[in-house]
Amino acid sequence: MLRRLYNWVLHWAETPYAVPALAFLAFTESSFFPIPPDVLLIALTLSMPSNGLWYATVCSVASVLGGMAGYAIGWGFWEIVKGFFFTYVFSEALFNQVGAYYADNAFLYIFTAAFTPIPYKVFTVAAGVWHDRVSLGTLVLASAIGRPLRFFLVAGLIQVFGNPIKQFIDKYFDLCSLGFVGLMVLGFIVMKWL
Repeated sequence: MLRRLYNWVLHWAETPYAVPALAFLAFTESSFFPIPPDVLLIALTLSMPSNGLWYATVCSVASVLGGMAGYAIGWGFWEIVKGFFFTYVFSEALFNQVGAYYADNAFLYIFTAAFTPIPYKVFTVAAGVWHDRVSLGTLVLASAIGRPLRFFLVAGLIQVFGNPIKQFIDKYFDLCSLGFVGLMVLGFIVMKWL
């Protein structure tokens, strides 16, 4: 299923709606969608390397706005939607662990999730639920630093190294997926010890 979603996301790079699709993907991934926008960002940057910085900007702005939407979901609609999130988006145990992290240093944890493969959506929605621990300003500031760092790094690497990266991902998608999950687990372990 993940491979089908990946291919569906990639197909947008070949349409006239590529940039709006990138913005939509970045926005929704910040609150509930499972595929990170990096996939489409890579494809678009490969197709038009000179536009890589523009694509990273679109991705960054939409992602921060999506993070704010995630905050709004957590703050205003959590009781209505939590069943959906715990069934399809993330586990209740992970969600509660993020809430515990927020008691320590919300800015650091949001920044880390914004920059790394750790599921950013868990942190945006949890920030809204625990709005007594995390202000919207903290979420926006940490996201506005972490998300652009991530997306500009991805676009920059693609501009420098180009097509071999995409070929590697296509050829070793399953291993890349496992590596991505491993990085998420490692990120949570590192965050636990911070």
